Amino acid sequence: MHRKLFLNWGFAAIATLAACVSAPVLAQTTLGGVKFESEATVGGQKLQLNGVGLRIRAIFRVYAAGLYTPTKMTKNEEVLKPGVKRLQMVALRDVKGDEFGKLFTRAMEDNATREEFSKSINSVVRMGQIFADAKQFAKGDVIILDFVPNSGLVVSHKGKPLGDAFKEAEFQSLMLKIWFGPKPVDNELRKALLGEQTTANTNIN
Repeated sequence: MHRKLFLNWGFAAIATLAACVSAPVLAQTTLGGVKFESEATVGGQKLQLNGVGLRIRAIFRVYAAGLYTPTKMTKNEEVLKPGVKRLQMVALRDVKGDEFGKLFTRAMEDNATREEFSKSINSVVRMGQIFADAKQFAKGDVIILDFVPNSGLVVSHKGKPLGDAFKEAEFQSLMLKIWFGPKPVDNELRKALLGEQTTANTNIN
């Protein structure tokens, strides 16, 4: 009798453990009222949330951002290397499309030599036009930058790609340098995306 009870308990414990192991993990990170999933799949590869932070300009929250990478990255150089990654942004206020484009263009120019910027000028202009054509990014809109080797950089807005992928590796690097270059658009945000605790991701929800 005791043996039967023990065996039944053992089978129940194994079944419970198996259920726990197979159950999906639904962890999320919330920042500025925005939820970021702990994982994302880009180009068929599973990525993990590397860090999140807020872009604050003057006293205004512009967007919340999350960086997804295959492995933990803590340095600019690691992020700038070719490889699959995602930068997800969620607008925290209404922003005109052309304003967004101008801010990105200025940040790219600040982080490039004259020669580097000149080589990518066609892509820079196309990126600016993509944002201008979107006309407005409303509060809550999701903008995603997916970097996929051999496929290029795909910009999506509200789940839909905006134009064709940017194939040029130099331009993809310039885009990443907006946040991880020598003159990042927001140094506290840069640190937050690399997983550091900063004013961009603490005590501001």
